[in-house]
Amino acid sequence: MFNRIQRQEPGENQESVWDYPRPPRVEAVPERIRIVFNGVTIADSTNALRVLETSHPPSYYIPPADILMQHLVLVPRYHTFCEFKGEASYWTLTVGERTVPNVAWSYAQPSKGYEAIRDHLAFYASRVDECYVGDERVQAQDGDFYGGWITSRIVGPFKGGPGTRGW
Repeated sequence: MFNRIQRQEPGENQESVWDYPRPPRVEAVPERIRIVFNGVTIADSTNALRVLETSHPPSYYIPPADILMQHLVLVPRYHTFCEFKGEASYWTLTVGERTVPNVAWSYAQPSKGYEAIRDHLAFYASRVDECYVGDERVQAQDGDFYGGWITSRIVGPFKGGPGTRGW
């Protein structure tokens, strides 16, 4: 199926997600990362990391020191498994009268090579009101499975939406 999908050529100051590695790479994010929900900036970080994996928009991992953790509760007994990063736990967010279950995920004991993201939280852009990389508001990745954040600095096509499972 991928042979019918055309890789977009990145322009100046852009990256193609098809140039990202597999297994994924973890790297520091030079830009400020912010997340807003129900009028409250729940995360604001200049210490975030991003995970880059072939065909996926980056997922941004924020250290808990840069998150208003009093608004988050660990979801008991719900986990998923990533072949690279290990077992993920999920978090529910409540601000005022609004609650969103499974809004973020984290790795308490990530696999070897991914220790840098230990206890950092990654948020689904589609489940909060606003997410920013620098001053740019991100677009949520279709399908939400991978939780990637799309900015004007990356090009696809992006895996995750309907019809992309077999890529």
